[in-house]
Amino acid sequence: MSGPDLAIVGAGAFGTALACTLARSRSEPLVLYARNAAQVRDMRDTRVNARFLPGVVLSERIELRNDLTALGNASRILVAVPAQAQGEMIQTLRPHVGPECELVICAKGIECASHRFLSEVAAEAAPGLPISVLSGPGFAADMANGLPTAMTLASSDRARAEATAAALSGDTFRLYASGDVAGVEIGGALKNVLAIAAGIVDGAALGQSARAALIARGLAEMTRFAAAFGGKAETIAGLSGLGDLVLTATSDQSRNFRFGRAIGQGAPPKELSKPGQPLTEGAFTAAVACNLARRAGIELPIATAVSDVIEGRLTVGQAMEDLMRRPLRSEDATFDQGPKT
Repeated sequence: MSGPDLAIVGAGAFGTALACTLARSRSEPLVLYARNAAQVRDMRDTRVNARFLPGVVLSERIELRNDLTALGNASRILVAVPAQAQGEMIQTLRPHVGPECELVICAKGIECASHRFLSEVAAEAAPGLPISVLSGPGFAADMANGLPTAMTLASSDRARAEATAAALSGDTFRLYASGDVAGVEIGGALKNVLAIAAGIVDGAALGQSARAALIARGLAEMTRFAAAFGGKAETIAGLSGLGDLVLTATSDQSRNFRFGRAIGQGAPPKELSKPGQPLTEGAFTAAVACNLARRAGIELPIATAVSDVIEGRLTVGQAMEDLMRRPLRSEDATFDQGPKT
C-alpha cells in the first residue's frame, strides 16, 4: 500500500520535528518512516516519540510507517538519517520510489568512508533522482513546538529550490532557496566541528571572549573551505553557515557543543564516542574535513585542533597553545582563497 506524496525517512529527533512542523501547515497526511518496527508501534500507540522527542504530541496527520511501500506515492522525501547512514538508506529506499521523486538531504556532515559530500553520496545511491539539501539553524525541540525557524533549501536547479522551499514553508517554518549546494553543505558540516571547539572553550572555562574569537575565526575557515570546493562566501555568511554556527556554538541544546564541553571538562573523547552515546556528527566530520583541506592546499587550524584532540594527538591545553602561537596575520586577508589562516 502506497502512502502520501510527502515523506520523512528517519524518526530521530530532527526527522520527527520535521514531521511535526510540516504536518502543522498541511491538510493532507504525510509519512514518517522508521526502520525500527518497535519504535513505530510505540509511536502509534502513544503518539509520542518518547526516545528522541519526548513531550511532543504527534499530529494525526503523521502516518507512522515501517514499510518502504509507504514511500511509493511520494514526490518529495526528506532523508533525515545520520550522515554516515545516508548512502545505505537511499540505496534501500530507491527501488520503492518513483523516477522523479525529489530527495531532500537533511543530515549535516561528510561521508567518512568516501570523503564525499552527502549530495554526491545521494546522487550515486539514487542516480537520476533530483537531489536537494536542507540546512541551517534549527533545533528539533524548537521546530516541533512551533517556534519560528528559518533554514536554507539548496538545489543545483534554482527553480526546483524555489519550488521546494515554497512547498515546505509554513507559518513558523521559513525556507530560503539557494543554488549553492556546496556552500550550504559545507556550512552544515563545518559548523558541527566548530561547535565542538566552542564547547571545549566553554568546558575549559576559557571565557566568552575566547568563544567569540573562535566563532569569528571559525567562520573564516568555513569560508576558505567552501571557496576551495565551489561554495560561495555569501552562502557561508547566511543561515546555513553563520546562522547555524552561532546557534550550535552557543547553545546547550547542541550535541556537538555538549560533546566539546565534556572534553573541555576532562572527559576522554573516546569514551564520549562509544556506542550508546549521543551521536555527534562533528566528531566524524573533523578528520575528514581536515584531510580534504590538506588535499586542496588550505589550512583549517581550529578544525585540525579539534581533530587532534578527538584522536588523542593533543591535549586541550596543547591545542590551545598551538592555536595561540600561530603566526600573526592581518585580518583583512581572512577571506582570501589561498593557503592562509
